[in-house]
Amino acid sequence: MGERIILHCDLNNFFASVSLLFSPTIKDLPVAICGSKEERHGIVLAKNEVAKAFGVKTAEAIFEAQAKCPDLVILPPMMEEYKKYSKACREIFKRYTDLIEPFGIDECWLDVTGSTLLFGDGETIANRIRNDIKRELGITASVGVSFNKIFAKLGSDMKKPDATTVISKENFKEMVWPLPITDLLFVGKSSAARLNSSGIFTIGDLAECEEETLKKLLGKNGSDLHRFALGLDDSPVHSINEESKPKSVGRSVTGAKDFENEEEVWKTFLELSTEISDSLHKYSLLAGGVQIHLRNQLLATREISRALNTPTNSPLLIAKKGMEIFKTNNIALPLRSVGIRAINLKDDGAFIQQDLFGESEKELKIERIEDSVYSVRKKFGSDAVKRGSVIKHD
Repeated sequence: MGERIILHCDLNNFFASVSLLFSPTIKDLPVAICGSKEERHGIVLAKNEVAKAFGVKTAEAIFEAQAKCPDLVILPPMMEEYKKYSKACREIFKRYTDLIEPFGIDECWLDVTGSTLLFGDGETIANRIRNDIKRELGITASVGVSFNKIFAKLGSDMKKPDATTVISKENFKEMVWPLPITDLLFVGKSSAARLNSSGIFTIGDLAECEEETLKKLLGKNGSDLHRFALGLDDSPVHSINEESKPKSVGRSVTGAKDFENEEEVWKTFLELSTEISDSLHKYSLLAGGVQIHLRNQLLATREISRALNTPTNSPLLIAKKGMEIFKTNNIALPLRSVGIRAINLKDDGAFIQQDLFGESEKELKIERIEDSVYSVRKKFGSDAVKRGSVIKHD
């Protein structure tokens, strides 16, 4: 089998680029797309290149961005337009391959190994795609071309905007190894801090480190990152027509006013867990753990996770676990937003070890009731059965 040709297409400053198509007179000014202050989502969602030059960053508070750039023009998000343009880009990709794997609304991997006889080599295809997007949609993309997904992603990040970067088996050590480890996909802040503490700062350092050392530092993730640094990623690009199961399922909400007490948090957890449960049922999954997400009035966030004794898809049990986490961690109120997530997902057909202390039978009864409720809601609509407000979290 020949060498794979993988592209990673990243639409440049996507939200800002699309929004500016509808406001072309301000395209040369510093612009940020921000959540509504009135609806209490006052953070930067995206920015254009001009704003980026002032140091404006995604996910920072609006007041922080304005301190760096007093003349910053703030536009509201246009989610329906973003979805429309994302879909239009994917239609362009389909001209070249059906092996398209989305990575968020503005990024996709493409496997074009089988397309070269029709369209040319990987770099040629990447340039054709960039030109199609620019000509037909009025926005730009950066494309990485490589022999695996990890390096293709790295390539699309190396030159922005509107560029193609080729990382090959012949040049990857020269191009990739000098980069900081944080440029490598799946290296987060905590992993980077652990690696830095052991003298590992570049991707080349990671590649040259003993795998056993990395396993001691990061567990299985250490082995994976070692393989990635060596260019040994063999993960496939999944077809856009495949419906892959999620790795986790979560929901969060920012209230019209702050969450002032535990009862408000509990009712929100229960409502969000009902939506989570519907998704778990859809994919025949069970939650092996629960994570809660909290944001205070200063926009500081905190995430806390705990395992479940027995995996479940019950909204009541998921919400109860979330509340248990909340109450045992001395969370300070009020809160601006709260969220809950089902994590460590497992197929519901898998063998499940029952706990030994009598809770399993009680939880099984709850799950049977919840399954019946889900069946009714699925058949007659989500409003067919409403949960009573009398349910307590104790």
